[in-house]
Amino acid sequence: MCVKLKLCKTGEKRSLCRGPCINRGILTAISTTGPSKGGGILEKPFIERTTPGRESEFDLRKSRKITPPYRVMLHNDNYNKREYVVQVLMKVIPGMTLDNAVNIMQEAHYNGLAVVIICARADAEEHCMQLRGNGLLSSIEPASGCC
Repeated sequence: MCVKLKLCKTGEKRSLCRGPCINRGILTAISTTGPSKGGGILEKPFIERTTPGRESEFDLRKSRKITPPYRVMLHNDNYNKREYVVQVLMKVIPGMTLDNAVNIMQEAHYNGLAVVIICARADAEEHCMQLRGNGLLSSIEPASGCC
């Protein structure tokens, strides 16, 4: 980069390499930042450190994308009342509406089995354990094909 300057007829400083008169402030800004590759000062990169047994946010996103989906299945039983099953579904499954809970309960009651939710394996295991903890019969299985 050329930074040599000479005075123009108008009294402004002018670069020997560039031709037209250039304001000194602009030239200073150009010479410090530089239009070429690598010009300027780089900030020190931030390296995320995690404690043992704890995954970084990147690792969690990556594992969610890679893991295949699982179905949480609700099995019919002769012990729990329909209203109780609906209450447990709404309590355990995030975002479960009353209408969806009733439909899932009815499907399990009439067909013997119903899909509650399709999600990552870790979440499916957690939902299954919570359903079982509330006295419902549930299981998980890989969701083959589409979600």
